Order: sequence, then structure tokens, then C-alpha cells
Amino acid sequence: MPKRVSVLLRECLWLALLTAGALLVHGYHLGIEDQSIYLPGIEKNLDPALFAKDSALFLPQTRSTFLIQLVATSVRITGVTLEAAVFAWHVLSLFLLLAAARRLACRCFASPEARWGSVALLAAVLTLPVAGTSIYIADQYLHPRTLATASILFALAAVLDRRWFRALCCITLAALVHIQMAFYGALLGLFLGWKAATAHKTEDSGAQPVMAGMLLSFPLMSLFEPGSDAWKEAARIHTSHYLQRWEWYEWLGAIAPLAFFCWFMNLARKSGWQAAAFVAQRVAAFQIFSVAAALMLTLPPRLERLTPYQPMRALQVATLIFVLLSGGFLGQYILKRSLLRWLALFVPLCATMFFAQRQLFPAGEHIELPGRASANAWVRAFLWVKTNTAQEAYFALDPVYIERPGEDQHGFRAISQRGMMADRLKDAGVVTLFPGVASRWQQETRARDNWSSFTQADFLRLREQYGVTWVILEKPIQVPLHCPYQNELVAVCRIDDQAHSHSGMSPT
Repeated sequence: MPKRVSVLLRECLWLALLTAGALLVHGYHLGIEDQSIYLPGIEKNLDPALFAKDSALFLPQTRSTFLIQLVATSVRITGVTLEAAVFAWHVLSLFLLLAAARRLACRCFASPEARWGSVALLAAVLTLPVAGTSIYIADQYLHPRTLATASILFALAAVLDRRWFRALCCITLAALVHIQMAFYGALLGLFLGWKAATAHKTEDSGAQPVMAGMLLSFPLMSLFEPGSDAWKEAARIHTSHYLQRWEWYEWLGAIAPLAFFCWFMNLARKSGWQAAAFVAQRVAAFQIFSVAAALMLTLPPRLERLTPYQPMRALQVATLIFVLLSGGFLGQYILKRSLLRWLALFVPLCATMFFAQRQLFPAGEHIELPGRASANAWVRAFLWVKTNTAQEAYFALDPVYIERPGEDQHGFRAISQRGMMADRLKDAGVVTLFPGVASRWQQETRARDNWSSFTQADFLRLREQYGVTWVILEKPIQVPLHCPYQNELVAVCRIDDQAHSHSGMSPT
């Protein structure tokens, strides 16, 4: 076997082990958080008859990512279940992210200890929050942002190599998956590529215009839709979009890395690592630019329509590179080739990250493997709905059900494959980007403002006005409804013309 192939296989094996380790530390969940928007998009692609009444509440956002078609096509070709396909794509996303990080680390560091220190530290802290942006470096579920970030890192490594066409292809792939992150990745590519381009004018003078052209691809058409009172109500739910509402520690997370970038730059220059010094310098400049631009674009009240584009999310890539540089210097100067030192750092760190994830999702499994029975009572109720109600069944839940105790942020549509009235939290995220559905969102959420004190007349009103035929209620249930499924926390109840006594099934 050629030496190069042998090295590549060994590297892939280590990356696979790190991917498995990241999965064990950070867990995996189906249908949570933003996947409550994206997963119904995949389900709708596979079966257009789904979500006949409420697809307008999520489809506008899912149309912007090619990941929907990728996952749906893989299900059709392989014949595996959707749950298995989503899990496989998540694992692949993590692997590609770590592989891209490895490639970028190889451009910054020469020693194996530094390179693997970079990737290992990233794998250990994937779910580290990014300042006050309400996102992680990478999520515990399949999200378009993870694949886009991997493509961005490959693009940045290509920029350092002055391979402009390859960089452009990678940014284009990122844009097909997540246009917002591709925009920030292209911007960072400009920061990294500027010096190389000016130093090689005869060969690479066309690179800057090509990279600059990517900045024009950012979708701004919805900015021309007015921000109604309903839109403002939805937008202001997301406090992370408004920088004046950030806490001091969130600002610390945005600014403190700048001091470390300066330290890394000086340390790298003393060590003769010019590439690492250059990356630290340019990423620091990119971070300063991003913070300044975010302040100018979002603080003035007249520019409130720009807040959903969340300029501070540019810090996600900057934070990732901060982790890579930190791991590289740790590997080079502290960990070296001492197994005990590696264990002394990573065992407590991984245990801490694992503990944090268990606190975020305490009611279910740490890794929700496809086909495995769920311990989460809400998820079990959603799955009962999937197999025991008609496809056209239309549901109403507490508008903030996703935050109820024991729910663990699982999306009803994503798991049950049934339609529901707009929720107040996740659907509001779509509203902020697509104001055309703001009025419907406001009307449907306000119709359930007093959900905890609903009477049978209120449920009948939902049926008459919105076509709701089923509701999911937390126990104990105070209203006489026919509830064919109940478990320790919730019941699935049908809205009928006349009152019925409770009838239930044993918890499953």
C-alpha cells in the first residue's frame, strides 16, 4: 500500500474515533430546537400530503437549504428509515467538520501534537455556546449549519493555499446548505485572502472579485417586506438578536478571545509559525469587524428589520478557529507526547461537557438512537400520534410547549408528522425572516394565551375557528375530553361536540 494512502487511512481512522467520541460526549437528539423546523421540511419532501394546513409556518425557511433534498433523496435511494438517515447525516456532518478542522490545523501547525490537539479540543467542546448568539459551535442534532461550517473550513484552508477556485467551490457548497453561514465564511475568506492576493497579483488578482461576489448572494429580499406589529412581537422574543439585551458575560465571550488571539499571534511568531500568526491576526480583525458591524446594523431602532440576520453569528467561525488555535498551542507546549497529560486535560473536560448536556436534556436518552424506545413522556405521546391518528389530524398545544418540564425542546411536527397551530417560540424564528406569516402566527398564538385555564368551550372554539381536532394536554386534565392516550405527564385528547369522561391507555 502506498505510504500516502496508508497515512490517509490512519488519519480517517483517528477522525472516526474522534467523531464517535464527540457523539458520546455531546449526545444526539431527534427533532429538537431548529430541527423542529427542518425535519418537517424533509418529511414534507418525502410525503407532500403532510402538513396540509400549517406548512406555510416552516417551509419558507426549509426551502433555503439543499440539505432537505439530500436527506430525502438518501431515504428514497437506500430505503432506510428517515430517522436512520438523519442520524447518519449527522454523524457524517461531524466527521466532515473534524476533517476540515484537521486540514486547517495542518496549515497552521507543523507538529502532529499541535494538529491533533486542535482537532481533539474541538471535538471535546463542540457544544460550547458562542457568546450570546444562542448557537453552539456545532449542534447535538443534524443542522445545516454543521455541514456549512465544514465546507467553510475547507474553503479557508484553500484560501491559505491560494487555491481560489477550490475555495469558491467550497463556499458555494456552504451557501447551498446554509446561506447565512456561507456569507460569514466568504467574509472571513476575504480577511484571510487579502494579503496572499496582494502578494501574488499576477497569479491571483481575480480572487478578490470572485470572493467579493459571494457577499452579494446573501438573501435580502425579505427586508423589503414591512415589519408589522406582529413581526415585531415575534422578533422581540429572540433576545439574542438585540445586542442591547446581552448580559455582560455574553459580551465577555465575544470580546475576550481577542486578547488570546493577540497572545497566540505573538507566541506563533516567536515559534516561527507564520501561518498560525497570520490566521490569529486576521481572525481577530474579522471578529472586531463583525462586532462593530453588528453594533451599527442592529442598535439603531430604524434598522430593527436587520436583527433577524444576526450579524454576531459570524462569531461562530471565529470561535471555532479560536478553539483550534488553543488546542494547537496546548498540544505543542503542554500536552506534547505525554498520554497522562492528554488524559488529565480531556477526561475532566469531556466529563464537564457531558454533564452540561445531561442538564439540558434530562428527560430522555443522551443518544436518541433510531428505532430505540424513548424515555421521554412527551416524545412517546408524539409517537403515539404519528401511528394512531389520521394524516389530516390537526393539533393544538400550549404555545410554549417546547419549554414545558420534561419536554426537552422536541418539536411536535418533527416527531408526530402531524400539523399543529403555530407555537410561540420556534415558529417565531421563521416569522422574523419571512414577515408574510407574521399575522397568522400572532393570531394563532394569541388564541391560546390562557391555555392552562382553557374550558371545553375554548377547545370547541379552536375546532370551529382553526380546524383543530386534537389537543395535547399536561396532566392532571381539568376538562372532560376523550383522551385515548395518556402517560405520566401528558394526554392526547380529541375535541368532540359533547363532553366525555377521561379514557386512557396505560403509559407506554
